[in-house]
Amino acid sequence: MTFEDLIKLYEKYKQKYGEKAYKHISELFEEAKGIYEKDWQKTPTPGEDFGQSWKPFKGHNLEKLILYIIQDEVEALGLKVESGSKFEKTKSENLTEELSRVKRNVSVDFGEFGLHVPDIDLVIYDPKDYKIIAILSSKVTLRERIAQTGYWKIKLSKDPVTKDIKVFFITPDEDGTLTRKEPIQKGRAIAEIDTDGSYVMSETEIEESEKVKMFDKFIEDLRNLIKK
Repeated sequence: MTFEDLIKLYEKYKQKYGEKAYKHISELFEEAKGIYEKDWQKTPTPGEDFGQSWKPFKGHNLEKLILYIIQDEVEALGLKVESGSKFEKTKSENLTEELSRVKRNVSVDFGEFGLHVPDIDLVIYDPKDYKIIAILSSKVTLRERIAQTGYWKIKLSKDPVTKDIKVFFITPDEDGTLTRKEPIQKGRAIAEIDTDGSYVMSETEIEESEKVKMFDKFIEDLRNLIKK
């Protein structure tokens, strides 16, 4: 099971569900899980059970699938989107000048402890001036990263260079943390207060707010953001 196989699955879901295909991401990964397990059983990793292999595969490829879904629409707005791992794992001297500037502009200043790239999955920036428009984190459930996302929002807001960067969270929300406003769960409270927006890829309808919305609102919010 490869990422290319996931893309083929997603395109199949697009044919079936059209623009609402994003609501079926969990269903897609459940189908992919069966294929992945058959492949894994042929060459299992010694000392590792199937769950230990599947979880990182799912998490990493959720990020890549979101990039695949939004890339064309982001670029249609005159912006670019890149994987955050490109900046975290690559030294500046090994990046192009453009990406090196983007890395510098998204880095958080820890004073005597240096500049560090936040833990992010995707970076959206303007290629004309390398201004960072937004950073995106994506996880299957909120408990995996929402507090960490809120932390980076606070750190970015304290630096004049990074204070205008928007911090977004995208998730299938498989544990249902974002479903209701009341009684509010801790994860939703963090999403409401400590992010600039959280977007849900799920069949479950959620009680939306200014900060918590279904994923189909993401591009429109991004469009409105750059108009400002």
